Formats: sequence, C-alpha cells, structure tokens
Amino acid sequence: MRLRHIEVFHAIYTTGSITNAADLLCVSQPSVSKVLAHAEMQLGFKLFERAKGKLTATSEAHMLFSEVDKIYKQLFSIKKMSKNIKHNVQGIVNIAVTPALGFQILPRAISIFKEQHPHVQFKLKTIHNDEVGQALLEQHCDLAILYDSPNMPQIKEVDLGTSDMVIVYPRKLFPEMPVFIDAETLLQHEMIGIWDSGPLGELVWNRISSVDVDIKSSLTVDTYYIAARLVREGLGCCTIDRLTALANEDNNIGIASFSPALPFTIKALYVNTRPLPRICSDFMLEVEKEIHAIK
Repeated sequence: MRLRHIEVFHAIYTTGSITNAADLLCVSQPSVSKVLAHAEMQLGFKLFERAKGKLTATSEAHMLFSEVDKIYKQLFSIKKMSKNIKHNVQGIVNIAVTPALGFQILPRAISIFKEQHPHVQFKLKTIHNDEVGQALLEQHCDLAILYDSPNMPQIKEVDLGTSDMVIVYPRKLFPEMPVFIDAETLLQHEMIGIWDSGPLGELVWNRISSVDVDIKSSLTVDTYYIAARLVREGLGCCTIDRLTALANEDNNIGIASFSPALPFTIKALYVNTRPLPRICSDFMLEVEKEIHAIK
C-alpha cells in the first residue's frame, strides 16, 4: 500500500463512509473512491463491501487496520513535527561557546529565545579555540561562538559583533578609577598572567611586550574567570575581555579600557558544507542582539 492508500483507507475505516472520509481529507468524493479502488486492486482483495450505499469493512480490512493505524499515527507525528520545525516551535540548538559568553550573553539570549520557543531544547558546551574545528567537523555541535578565532578550512564565519580587552584592577591601586590605562602604567603593578589564552592572550601580549618595561607576574592562569577572582582578592591586575569583566564587577575591582583600545570580533562558526539548522540560525541572531545590547 502506498501512503495515500493508507490515508484514504484509514479515513474511510474510522469515519464509516466515503463522504466523511472526503470531508476529513479535504478532497472530493470521486478522488477518495478512485484511491480506494486502486488500493484494492493492488492488494488483490476488497477492503469494504458496498451495499445499499453503505460501506462495511471486510475481515481483511479489520486484520489490516491495526498495522495501518500504527503507520498513520507515525505519519501524523511526522506532519506535526514538520510543521513545528517550519515555525521553529521545536528543535535542538546544539551549540558550543567560549566560557566568557556563559556569564551573561548566553543566559540572556536563551531566556528570551525560550520565551518565544518554549519547546526548543538546548545542548551547550564550553569550548576553546583550538578545539572548535574538530568539534564542528565531527558534529559534536552545529554552531560555535568564539572570540577572534583563526581561519579554518571548511568552516564558515559570521561576525556577530565586537568587544575589547580591558584591564581589571584592585580599586586600591587606582582609587581615581581611570577609564583608560596605557600599557606603561599597567606594567608598574603586579600582573596576573593570562598570556596563553588563545588569540586574545596573544593580542594583549603583543601590546604589553612592545613596552620596554619588565613584567611583574608571580601568578599565571589560563581562565579569565579565575583571573578576575584573583584581582578581587587584591593580588594584581589582569587583562580580560569586557564581557567577563562586567560579569565579575563588584566594589573591590575597577575596569579600564586599554589606551589605545584592543578590540576583537565575536564570531559564529559552522561547517560550510552542512546547512545550519534554521533554529540555530535564529538563535544566532538572538545572541547577536545581546552582544550589541551589552555595550
């Protein structure tokens, strides 16, 4: 039986007549009769007996219906899911992000998106720049959002916005709370080293190493969040991205921009040979809105 045969047979069996089946399927009665006749011809036996304008299911039809009903329910489920996917009612956003985006940007974006799409599921993982290419190509995630990632083969990049590197300092070091601090002034104080943190660490290192001043650093970490916490304890200054800095701001620390500024781009990445699920594309736009809103 073809799928159309199953639909028509199920409609006639459950409604009791060709007229009712035609109304249920939103087609003409002759169309239903034609499909039924074709189904019976292919099967080689009658599904319904016709007497005095009424249809009565045959014993063969009763035997067949239990299996047909299972398939019909599956077809209904597929149609419902297809409709939901079309309108982004449900789906899975399988995304990997740099840890810093998990403080504010991502939670806000998910909260707003879930209000509009309550049945959408999220699978989140944190990832670093040197892991993202493999994670995308091996389909551990559909979408990744990172800071200033290097160009990679087979990976499509979309710019979502910009941010900048900032200096986080104990307020007791700079009670005047400057808005800008240059590298020369910064290096007069103890630094919490975070130079091995990918492209952004390299960006900062290139700036401060160009200054002819010795770098004082007895603490080295590889996570911006930990660096910010050490600053809070008064153990030195650190250079981190603005989003992480704002998420860890309190009365014990201050935030200053570099002078001159050290900007970077926030990028979304996905495999260019594999279409990005529509639900992921829409969520990416929500993340972009949040990045612009937090400036």
